Amino acid sequence: MKALVANLNHLFTDFSQEAELQAEKGNKAAGTRARKTSLAIEKALKEFRKMSIEAAR
Repeated sequence: MKALVANLNHLFTDFSQEAELQAEKGNKAAGTRARKTSLAIEKALKEFRKMSIEAAR
């Protein structure tokens, strides 16, 4: 679970940097990378939810 949380923190950091580049400088490639990272975040959050429910049982 700790590895998953560390991965989520890394993904959030990456997303934040790329989204900022797109918003501040209009970097289209950064927008593409941010969207790709958002999909990875979604997948990791689903896995976290699944692990969290199992740990609560």
